[in-house]
Amino acid sequence: MNSNRAFINPPHLSNEKSLKTLVENRTVYSLNHCELNLFETYESSALVPLKFNDFVVTSMLRGKKVMHLFDDPGFVYLPGETVVIPSNVEMKIDFPEASKNNPTQCLALAIEQTKITDTLQFLNERYPKEGNNQFWQLNYQNYFFYNNIELATTINKLIKECMSTSITKDALADLTLQELLIRIIQTQTAKAIDDGLFTDPKNPITQVVEFIRSNLKENFSMKHLSEKACMSTTSFYRFFKRELGMSPIEFVIGEKMRCAKQLLKNPSIQINEVCYLSGFEDCNYFIRLFKKHEGITPKQYQLLFVN
Repeated sequence: MNSNRAFINPPHLSNEKSLKTLVENRTVYSLNHCELNLFETYESSALVPLKFNDFVVTSMLRGKKVMHLFDDPGFVYLPGETVVIPSNVEMKIDFPEASKNNPTQCLALAIEQTKITDTLQFLNERYPKEGNNQFWQLNYQNYFFYNNIELATTINKLIKECMSTSITKDALADLTLQELLIRIIQTQTAKAIDDGLFTDPKNPITQVVEFIRSNLKENFSMKHLSEKACMSTTSFYRFFKRELGMSPIEFVIGEKMRCAKQLLKNPSIQINEVCYLSGFEDCNYFIRLFKKHEGITPKQYQLLFVN
């Protein structure tokens, strides 16, 4: 169970009579700078190859796949997750559970390189990052992540534009593509921080994240955090939100939740102890917030780890 994934609304499945194949049946929507491919699979199969000439953003909509990418071990790929793949890289896909009653559905959005280059150039000119040699760029090593709400909302919007019959759909899709690239870069940065791979000492985010993690029991004020980053409160808020796609306070709550989930893996710890050790002052507030984030209470979460 992981409620930290945000789900994309899956489009309707194809009419059975219109299926050309039961493995990776493909429906294509072509626009000026991108192509939306919807793939559906109705029978189990293994190592099905797939390759695009463009950079591609893929998101699972229904069912389960196992993805084999680069020389990395295969990994399970489920709804609420996104994988980004550079151009001309072959993926091989297993469909261990696909059937007529349990099809997989996945989207693959191929984006023209010129669109990506232009967007990154625009961002680096108009919204330059703090510090020398800091640029907006896609990270091709950080290719698998859970959708947050913003990313899922943007992909939903793009699906709608691509499938629309409106005469303005190309213009709207172009704007949404820019937004999608920003969301992906922000999500990759947040994931790199989560995985402990974001360690650039020159970036103010690094010091602030280390400070938050070492002082979870503190009451963080924006003033305090912005001083750590040597910025004014307004500049710091804008900078943080631009880098990670979330506010500093949202990040703090996420870190406290992460700490709480780690502590709850111990079956003998009391819930009120978890509450205080992870930096929450009010136990009722902690329980409500935990349930909102995880979909279950802290006690129910703890019971998942009882042998």
